[in-house]
Amino acid sequence: MLGRTILTIVLLSSAWTCEFVLAETSSVTSWPALRGHDATGVAADHPDLPNQWSAESNVAWKSDVDGRGWSSPIVWQDQVFLTTAINSGETEEPKKGLYFGGDRNEPPKSEHIWKLICLDLQTGEQRWQRILHQGIPATPMHIKNSYASETPVTDGQHIFAYVGNVGLYCYSLEGELVWKKSMPAKPIRHDWGTAASPVLHENRLYVVSDTEEDSTLTAYDTKTGNQIWQVPRTEGSNWATPYVWQNSLRTEIVTPGSDRIRSYDLDGNLLYELGGASSITIATPYSQFGLLYVTSGYVLDKKKPIFAIRPGGSGDISLSAEETSNASIAWCQPKAAPYNPTTIVYGDYLYCLYDQGFLACYNAKTGDEVYSKQRLPNGRAFTSSPWAYDGKIFCVNEDGVTFVIQAGPEFQLLHTNALAEDDMCMATPAIADGKLLIRSAERIYCLTQQP
Repeated sequence: MLGRTILTIVLLSSAWTCEFVLAETSSVTSWPALRGHDATGVAADHPDLPNQWSAESNVAWKSDVDGRGWSSPIVWQDQVFLTTAINSGETEEPKKGLYFGGDRNEPPKSEHIWKLICLDLQTGEQRWQRILHQGIPATPMHIKNSYASETPVTDGQHIFAYVGNVGLYCYSLEGELVWKKSMPAKPIRHDWGTAASPVLHENRLYVVSDTEEDSTLTAYDTKTGNQIWQVPRTEGSNWATPYVWQNSLRTEIVTPGSDRIRSYDLDGNLLYELGGASSITIATPYSQFGLLYVTSGYVLDKKKPIFAIRPGGSGDISLSAEETSNASIAWCQPKAAPYNPTTIVYGDYLYCLYDQGFLACYNAKTGDEVYSKQRLPNGRAFTSSPWAYDGKIFCVNEDGVTFVIQAGPEFQLLHTNALAEDDMCMATPAIADGKLLIRSAERIYCLTQQP
Protein backbone atom coordinates (compact mmCIF):
# COMPACT_ATOMS: atom_id res chain seq x y z
CA MET A 1 0.00 0.00 0.00
CA LEU A 2 2.86 2.41 0.83
CA GLY A 3 4.25 2.33 -2.68
CA ARG A 4 0.94 3.22 -4.28
CA THR A 5 -0.51 5.91 -2.06
CA ILE A 6 -0.13 9.56 -3.02
CA LEU A 7 2.08 12.23 -1.63
CA THR A 8 0.45 15.66 -1.52
CA ILE A 9 2.78 18.51 -0.87
CA VAL A 10 2.10 20.74 1.12
CA LEU A 11 3.65 20.60 0.98
CA LEU A 12 17.87 40.86 -2.12
CA SER A 13 20.19 44.85 -2.66
CA SER A 14 23.88 45.08 -2.12
CA ALA A 15 25.32 44.99 1.39
CA TRP A 16 25.32 41.72 3.33
CA THR A 17 24.61 41.28 7.00
CA CYS A 18 26.49 38.80 9.13
CA GLU A 19 23.41 37.38 10.74
CA PHE A 20 19.74 36.83 10.10
CA VAL A 21 17.98 39.04 12.64
CA LEU A 22 14.33 40.00 12.33
CA ALA A 23 13.18 42.97 14.34
CA GLU A 24 9.74 42.88 15.92
CA THR A 25 8.45 45.29 13.29
CA SER A 26 9.72 43.00 10.51
CA SER A 27 7.69 40.10 11.87
CA VAL A 28 4.57 42.22 11.36
CA THR A 29 5.41 43.71 7.95
CA SER A 30 7.17 40.65 6.50
CA TRP A 31 6.74 36.90 6.17
CA PRO A 32 10.23 35.81 5.09
CA ALA A 33 9.91 32.02 4.99
CA LEU A 34 7.53 29.09 5.02
CA ARG A 35 5.04 29.63 7.90
CA GLY A 36 6.62 32.98 8.78
CA HIS A 37 9.79 34.15 10.47
CA ASP A 38 9.49 31.60 13.29
CA ALA A 39 7.84 28.74 11.32
CA THR A 40 4.82 28.73 13.67
CA GLY A 41 2.16 29.93 11.21
CA VAL A 42 0.92 32.46 13.79
CA ALA A 43 0.61 36.08 12.65
CA ALA A 44 0.49 39.19 14.81
CA ASP A 45 -3.03 40.58 15.14
CA HIS A 46 -3.76 43.47 12.80
CA PRO A 47 -7.03 45.39 12.38
CA ASP A 48 -6.90 44.93 8.59
CA LEU A 49 -6.59 41.14 8.64
CA PRO A 50 -9.88 39.69 7.40
CA ASN A 51 -11.98 37.01 9.06
CA GLN A 52 -14.42 36.71 6.17
CA TRP A 53 -13.83 36.88 2.41
CA SER A 54 -14.80 35.42 -0.95
CA ALA A 55 -13.40 35.54 -4.47
CA GLU A 56 -14.76 39.10 -4.72
CA SER A 57 -15.18 40.50 -1.19
CA ASN A 58 -12.33 41.78 0.98
CA VAL A 59 -10.02 41.30 -2.02
CA ALA A 60 -7.38 44.03 -2.31
CA TRP A 61 -6.12 42.41 -5.52
CA LYS A 62 -5.67 39.07 -7.26
CA SER A 63 -3.06 38.17 -9.83
CA ASP A 64 -2.97 35.20 -12.18
CA VAL A 65 0.17 33.05 -11.98
CA ASP A 66 1.33 31.06 -15.00
CA GLY A 67 2.44 27.46 -14.56
CA ARG A 68 2.10 25.43 -11.41
CA GLY A 69 3.80 25.84 -8.06
CA TRP A 70 2.85 24.76 -4.57
CA SER A 71 5.55 26.89 -2.97
CA SER A 72 4.17 29.43 -0.51
CA PRO A 73 4.49 33.14 -1.20
CA ILE A 74 6.86 35.06 1.05
CA VAL A 75 6.84 38.79 1.82
CA TRP A 76 9.49 41.37 2.57
CA GLN A 77 8.06 44.82 3.25
CA ASP A 78 6.27 45.79 0.00
CA GLN A 79 7.40 42.84 -2.13
CA VAL A 80 5.87 39.39 -2.61
CA PHE A 81 8.00 36.54 -3.96
CA LEU A 82 6.96 33.17 -5.32
CA THR A 83 8.20 30.47 -7.67
CA THR A 84 6.49 28.59 -10.48
CA ALA A 85 7.27 26.02 -13.17
CA ILE A 86 5.72 26.60 -16.60
CA ASN A 87 5.25 23.59 -18.85
CA SER A 88 5.48 24.29 -22.60
CA GLY A 89 3.37 21.17 -23.10
CA GLU A 90 0.30 19.95 -21.26
CA THR A 91 0.34 19.36 -17.50
CA GLU A 92 -1.88 16.56 -16.24
CA GLU A 93 -4.61 17.92 -14.00
CA PRO A 94 -4.52 16.54 -10.45
CA LYS A 95 -7.48 15.11 -8.63
CA LYS A 96 -8.17 16.37 -5.13
CA GLY A 97 -7.88 14.28 -1.99
CA LEU A 98 -5.93 11.15 -1.10
CA TYR A 99 -5.98 8.39 -3.68
CA PHE A 100 -3.95 5.66 -5.38
CA GLY A 101 -2.37 5.85 -8.80
CA GLY A 102 -1.06 9.40 -8.92
CA ASP A 103 2.60 8.46 -9.28
CA ARG A 104 4.17 8.79 -12.73
CA ASN A 105 7.31 6.86 -13.62
CA GLU A 106 8.53 8.95 -16.54
CA PRO A 107 9.36 12.66 -16.59
CA PRO A 108 7.54 14.87 -19.08
CA LYS A 109 9.24 15.32 -22.45
CA SER A 110 8.27 18.98 -22.81
CA GLU A 111 10.45 21.93 -21.84
CA HIS A 112 9.75 23.64 -18.51
CA ILE A 113 10.67 27.15 -17.41
CA TRP A 114 11.26 27.72 -13.70
CA LYS A 115 10.65 31.32 -12.60
CA LEU A 116 11.05 33.52 -9.55
CA ILE A 117 8.38 36.25 -9.56
CA CYS A 118 8.19 39.50 -7.58
CA LEU A 119 4.84 41.25 -7.08
CA ASP A 120 3.99 44.56 -5.48
CA LEU A 121 2.30 43.86 -2.14
CA GLN A 122 0.00 46.88 -2.42
CA THR A 123 -1.22 46.42 -5.99
CA GLY A 124 -0.36 42.87 -7.09
CA GLU A 125 1.39 44.23 -10.18
CA GLN A 126 4.46 42.33 -11.31
CA ARG A 127 7.68 44.16 -10.55
CA TRP A 128 9.95 41.60 -12.17
CA GLN A 129 10.36 37.95 -13.03
CA ARG A 130 13.50 35.93 -13.58
CA ILE A 131 14.09 32.59 -15.25
CA LEU A 132 15.84 30.28 -12.80
CA HIS A 133 16.23 27.37 -15.20
CA GLN A 134 14.94 26.19 -18.54
CA GLY A 135 14.89 22.60 -19.76
CA ILE A 136 13.20 19.21 -19.65
CA PRO A 137 12.71 17.89 -16.09
CA ALA A 138 15.18 15.16 -15.21
CA THR A 139 12.85 13.31 -12.85
CA PRO A 140 9.12 12.52 -12.70
CA MET A 141 6.71 13.76 -10.05
CA HIS A 142 3.36 12.80 -8.58
CA ILE A 143 0.49 14.49 -10.42
CA LYS A 144 -0.45 16.41 -7.25
CA ASN A 145 3.07 17.71 -6.72
CA SER A 146 4.67 20.52 -8.72
CA TYR A 147 8.17 21.24 -9.99
CA ALA A 148 8.14 24.38 -7.81
CA SER A 149 7.04 23.15 -4.36
CA GLU A 150 9.94 24.54 -2.30
CA THR A 151 9.25 27.91 -0.66
CA PRO A 152 11.92 30.64 -1.07
CA VAL A 153 13.43 32.41 1.94
CA THR A 154 14.79 35.95 2.40
CA ASP A 155 17.15 37.68 4.80
CA GLY A 156 15.69 41.07 3.86
CA GLN A 157 18.48 41.77 1.37
CA HIS A 158 18.44 38.72 -0.88
CA ILE A 159 16.00 36.03 -2.01
CA PHE A 160 17.13 32.40 -1.94
CA ALA A 161 15.13 30.12 -4.21
CA TYR A 162 15.68 26.37 -4.19
CA VAL A 163 14.29 23.98 -6.79
CA GLY A 164 14.86 20.34 -5.87
CA ASN A 165 16.81 18.34 -8.47
CA VAL A 166 17.50 21.60 -10.37
CA GLY A 167 19.41 24.22 -8.39
CA LEU A 168 19.83 26.88 -5.69
CA TYR A 169 19.65 30.57 -6.64
CA CYS A 170 20.35 33.90 -4.94
CA TYR A 171 18.85 37.18 -6.22
CA SER A 172 18.82 40.72 -4.94
CA LEU A 173 15.50 42.30 -4.02
CA GLU A 174 15.74 44.15 -7.34
CA GLY A 175 16.05 40.88 -9.28
CA GLU A 176 19.81 40.84 -9.93
CA LEU A 177 21.40 37.37 -9.95
CA VAL A 178 24.09 37.14 -7.26
CA TRP A 179 24.97 33.44 -7.57
CA LYS A 180 23.54 30.09 -8.54
CA LYS A 181 24.38 26.45 -8.02
CA SER A 182 23.18 23.56 -10.14
CA MET A 183 22.01 20.46 -8.26
CA PRO A 184 22.28 16.90 -9.57
CA ALA A 185 18.98 15.08 -10.01
CA LYS A 186 18.44 12.18 -7.61
CA PRO A 187 15.67 9.58 -7.49
CA ILE A 188 12.78 10.19 -5.09
CA ARG A 189 10.66 7.42 -3.59
CA HIS A 190 7.98 6.33 -6.05
CA ASP A 191 8.89 9.30 -8.29
CA TRP A 192 6.84 11.68 -6.16
CA GLY A 193 9.09 14.72 -6.62
CA THR A 194 10.65 17.11 -4.10
CA ALA A 195 9.27 19.63 -1.58
CA ALA A 196 11.62 20.41 1.37
CA SER A 197 12.35 24.15 1.52
CA PRO A 198 15.67 25.75 2.52
CA VAL A 199 16.08 27.45 5.89
CA LEU A 200 18.22 30.45 6.76
CA HIS A 201 20.20 31.26 9.89
CA GLU A 202 22.76 34.04 10.20
CA ASN A 203 25.00 33.80 7.10
CA ARG A 204 24.19 30.20 6.21
CA LEU A 205 21.55 28.48 4.17
CA TYR A 206 20.66 24.90 5.11
CA VAL A 207 19.25 22.44 2.58
CA VAL A 208 18.09 18.89 3.27
CA SER A 209 18.09 16.54 0.28
CA ASP A 210 16.63 13.22 1.40
CA THR A 211 16.40 10.94 -1.63
CA GLU A 212 16.78 7.28 -2.54
CA GLU A 213 20.53 7.75 -2.79
CA ASP A 214 23.09 10.05 -1.14
CA SER A 215 20.80 11.86 1.30
CA THR A 216 22.51 14.94 2.76
CA LEU A 217 22.24 18.02 4.94
CA THR A 218 24.30 20.86 3.47
CA ALA A 219 25.28 24.32 4.73
CA TYR A 220 25.92 27.01 2.11
CA ASP A 221 27.50 30.45 2.50
CA THR A 222 24.81 33.03 1.73
CA LYS A 223 27.36 35.48 0.27
CA THR A 224 28.90 33.15 -2.29
CA GLY A 225 26.81 29.99 -2.47
CA ASN A 226 29.91 27.98 -1.59
CA GLN A 227 29.40 24.79 0.38
CA ILE A 228 30.58 25.19 3.99
CA TRP A 229 29.94 21.60 5.04
CA GLN A 230 27.86 18.59 4.11
CA VAL A 231 26.94 15.57 6.19
CA PRO A 232 25.59 12.29 4.82
CA ARG A 233 22.27 10.97 6.08
CA THR A 234 20.98 7.41 6.09
CA GLU A 235 17.43 8.59 5.35
CA GLY A 236 15.44 7.61 2.34
CA SER A 237 13.15 10.14 0.70
CA ASN A 238 11.47 12.75 2.89
CA TRP A 239 9.66 15.99 2.22
CA ALA A 240 9.96 17.86 5.53
CA THR A 241 11.53 21.30 5.72
CA PRO A 242 14.18 21.48 8.48
CA TYR A 243 14.01 23.94 11.36
CA VAL A 244 16.69 26.00 13.11
CA TRP A 245 15.82 25.82 16.82
CA GLN A 246 17.29 28.61 18.93
CA ASN A 247 16.51 27.38 22.42
CA SER A 248 17.71 28.29 25.90
CA LEU A 249 20.77 26.02 25.65
CA ARG A 250 21.98 26.19 22.06
CA THR A 251 21.06 26.58 18.39
CA GLU A 252 20.45 23.39 16.43
CA ILE A 253 19.23 22.22 13.03
CA VAL A 254 16.29 19.82 13.36
CA THR A 255 15.73 17.44 10.45
CA PRO A 256 12.63 15.23 10.56
CA GLY A 257 12.99 11.88 8.83
CA SER A 258 11.11 8.65 8.41
CA ASP A 259 13.93 6.56 9.83
CA ARG A 260 15.22 8.95 12.49
CA ILE A 261 14.49 12.50 13.60
CA ARG A 262 17.92 14.05 13.97
CA SER A 263 19.35 17.28 15.31
CA TYR A 264 22.73 18.75 14.37
CA ASP A 265 24.81 21.62 15.69
CA LEU A 266 25.76 24.50 13.40
CA ASP A 267 28.88 22.63 12.27
CA GLY A 268 26.93 19.56 11.19
CA ASN A 269 27.75 17.39 14.21
CA LEU A 270 24.94 15.09 15.34
CA LEU A 271 23.50 16.13 18.71
CA TYR A 272 20.71 13.60 19.17
CA GLU A 273 18.31 11.37 17.31
CA LEU A 274 15.10 9.48 17.94
CA GLY A 275 13.08 6.83 16.18
CA GLY A 276 9.38 6.15 16.18
CA ALA A 277 8.25 8.33 13.27
CA SER A 278 5.81 7.11 10.65
CA SER A 279 7.08 5.89 7.29
CA ILE A 280 6.57 9.23 5.49
CA THR A 281 7.52 12.59 6.96
CA ILE A 282 6.25 15.92 5.57
CA ALA A 283 5.42 18.38 8.37
CA THR A 284 7.74 21.21 9.44
CA PRO A 285 9.01 21.40 13.06
CA TYR A 286 8.59 24.55 15.15
CA SER A 287 8.91 25.59 18.79
CA GLN A 288 6.81 27.20 21.52
CA PHE A 289 6.95 27.24 25.34
CA GLY A 290 10.58 26.10 25.15
CA LEU A 291 9.51 22.85 23.45
CA LEU A 292 10.17 21.55 19.95
CA TYR A 293 7.17 20.05 18.15
CA VAL A 294 7.89 17.38 15.53
CA THR A 295 5.16 15.33 13.84
CA SER A 296 4.93 12.47 11.38
CA GLY A 297 1.58 11.01 10.33
CA TYR A 298 1.45 8.87 7.19
CA VAL A 299 -2.21 7.94 6.85
CA LEU A 300 -1.75 4.16 6.52
CA ASP A 301 0.61 3.80 9.49
CA LYS A 302 -0.38 2.98 13.05
CA LYS A 303 2.43 5.25 14.28
CA LYS A 304 1.47 8.91 13.85
CA PRO A 305 3.43 10.61 16.63
CA ILE A 306 3.49 14.17 17.87
CA PHE A 307 6.69 14.69 19.88
CA ALA A 308 7.26 17.63 22.24
CA ILE A 309 11.02 17.68 22.83
CA ARG A 310 12.94 19.49 25.55
CA PRO A 311 16.22 21.34 24.85
CA GLY A 312 19.56 19.70 25.57
CA GLY A 313 19.09 16.16 24.29
CA SER A 314 22.12 14.00 23.55
CA GLY A 315 22.57 10.64 21.86
CA ASP A 316 19.58 8.40 21.28
CA ILE A 317 16.54 9.93 23.03
CA SER A 318 13.97 7.49 21.60
CA LEU A 319 11.00 6.42 23.69
CA SER A 320 10.68 2.78 24.63
CA ALA A 321 7.64 0.84 23.44
CA GLU A 322 5.34 1.87 26.31
CA GLU A 323 6.75 5.32 27.10
CA THR A 324 5.14 8.63 26.21
CA SER A 325 7.83 10.76 27.88
CA ASN A 326 11.41 10.58 29.10
CA ALA A 327 14.18 12.98 30.17
CA SER A 328 14.33 14.57 26.71
CA ILE A 329 10.74 14.19 25.48
CA ALA A 330 8.16 16.14 27.48
CA TRP A 331 5.23 14.28 25.92
CA CYS A 332 4.19 12.22 22.95
CA GLN A 333 0.81 11.53 21.39
CA PRO A 334 1.66 8.36 19.44
CA LYS A 335 -1.35 8.29 17.09
CA ALA A 336 -2.37 11.93 16.69
CA ALA A 337 -0.28 13.52 13.90
CA PRO A 338 -1.67 14.66 10.54
CA TYR A 339 -0.10 13.54 7.27
CA ASN A 340 0.43 16.66 5.13
CA PRO A 341 -0.52 19.68 7.30
CA THR A 342 1.81 20.91 10.02
CA THR A 343 0.19 21.34 13.43
CA ILE A 344 -0.13 24.79 15.00
CA VAL A 345 0.25 26.05 18.58
CA TYR A 346 -1.89 29.08 19.37
CA GLY A 347 -2.38 30.23 22.93
CA ASP A 348 -2.07 27.19 25.19
CA TYR A 349 -3.32 24.72 22.61
CA LEU A 350 -1.93 22.60 19.80
CA TYR A 351 -4.34 22.07 16.91
CA CYS A 352 -4.15 19.16 14.47
CA LEU A 353 -5.71 19.60 11.04
CA TYR A 354 -6.16 16.24 9.34
CA ASP A 355 -6.07 15.65 5.59
CA GLN A 356 -9.55 14.08 5.60
CA GLY A 357 -11.25 17.13 7.13
CA PHE A 358 -11.05 16.88 10.92
CA LEU A 359 -9.61 19.13 13.63
CA ALA A 360 -8.40 18.02 17.08
CA CYS A 361 -6.95 19.98 19.99
CA TYR A 362 -4.34 19.16 22.66
CA ASN A 363 -2.76 21.00 25.57
CA ALA A 364 0.51 22.20 24.06
CA LYS A 365 2.43 21.97 27.34
CA THR A 366 1.21 18.57 28.56
CA GLY A 367 -0.10 16.76 25.48
CA ASP A 368 -3.46 16.06 27.12
CA GLU A 369 -6.39 15.85 24.73
CA VAL A 370 -8.64 18.92 24.91
CA TYR A 371 -11.10 17.79 22.25
CA SER A 372 -11.02 14.81 19.91
CA LYS A 373 -11.36 14.90 16.12
CA GLN A 374 -14.19 17.20 15.06
CA ARG A 375 -15.45 17.06 11.50
CA LEU A 376 -15.20 20.16 9.32
CA PRO A 377 -18.47 19.90 7.35
CA ASN A 378 -17.81 19.14 3.67
CA GLY A 379 -14.14 19.73 4.37
CA ARG A 380 -13.08 16.95 2.02
CA ALA A 381 -9.29 17.27 1.56
CA PHE A 382 -6.63 19.44 3.25
CA THR A 383 -2.95 19.78 2.35
CA SER A 384 -2.10 23.37 3.37
CA SER A 385 -1.08 23.98 6.96
CA PRO A 386 -3.37 26.06 9.21
CA TRP A 387 -2.59 29.60 10.32
CA ALA A 388 -3.83 31.80 13.16
CA TYR A 389 -4.57 35.39 14.20
CA ASP A 390 -7.29 37.35 15.98
CA GLY A 391 -8.21 34.44 18.25
CA LYS A 392 -9.03 32.15 15.33
CA ILE A 393 -7.62 29.14 13.51
CA PHE A 394 -7.87 29.18 9.71
CA CYS A 395 -7.79 26.02 7.56
CA VAL A 396 -8.04 26.16 3.74
CA ASN A 397 -8.95 22.98 1.91
CA GLU A 398 -8.00 21.91 -1.59
CA ASP A 399 -11.25 23.41 -2.93
CA GLY A 400 -10.19 26.89 -1.76
CA VAL A 401 -12.68 26.97 1.12
CA THR A 402 -11.31 28.32 4.41
CA PHE A 403 -12.83 27.06 7.67
CA VAL A 404 -12.61 29.60 10.49
CA ILE A 405 -12.57 28.05 13.97
CA GLN A 406 -12.70 29.86 17.28
CA ALA A 407 -9.45 29.23 19.16
CA GLY A 408 -9.85 27.75 22.62
CA PRO A 409 -10.80 24.58 24.48
CA GLU A 410 -14.18 24.11 22.77
CA PHE A 411 -14.62 23.37 19.09
CA GLN A 412 -16.65 26.10 17.39
CA LEU A 413 -16.79 26.53 13.63
CA LEU A 414 -17.58 30.21 13.02
CA HIS A 415 -18.00 30.27 9.23
CA THR A 416 -16.42 29.33 5.91
CA ASN A 417 -14.93 31.52 3.18
CA ALA A 418 -14.99 30.22 -0.41
CA LEU A 419 -12.84 31.37 -3.33
CA ALA A 420 -13.51 30.67 -7.02
CA GLU A 421 -14.43 27.13 -8.08
CA ASP A 422 -11.13 26.63 -9.98
CA ASP A 423 -9.01 27.72 -6.99
CA MET A 424 -7.38 24.45 -5.95
CA CYS A 425 -5.26 25.31 -2.88
CA MET A 426 -2.28 23.33 -1.62
CA ALA A 427 0.19 26.10 -0.71
CA THR A 428 0.28 27.43 2.85
CA PRO A 429 -0.66 31.17 2.96
CA ALA A 430 1.47 34.13 4.02
CA ILE A 431 0.43 37.02 6.28
CA ALA A 432 2.05 40.45 6.45
CA ASP A 433 1.12 44.13 6.89
CA GLY A 434 -2.55 43.38 7.50
CA LYS A 435 -2.79 41.26 4.35
CA LEU A 436 -3.49 37.57 3.87
CA LEU A 437 -1.98 36.01 0.74
CA ILE A 438 -3.57 32.77 -0.46
CA ARG A 439 -2.04 31.07 -3.48
CA SER A 440 -4.17 28.74 -5.60
CA ALA A 441 -3.38 26.74 -8.71
CA GLU A 442 -4.41 29.66 -10.93
CA ARG A 443 -3.69 32.86 -9.00
CA ILE A 444 -2.68 34.59 -5.79
CA TYR A 445 -5.19 36.57 -3.69
CA CYS A 446 -4.37 39.46 -1.42
CA LEU A 447 -7.16 39.62 1.17
CA THR A 448 -7.63 42.48 3.60
CA GLN A 449 -10.50 44.07 5.46
CA GLN A 450 -12.11 46.54 3.11
CA PRO A 451 -13.81 49.72 4.40
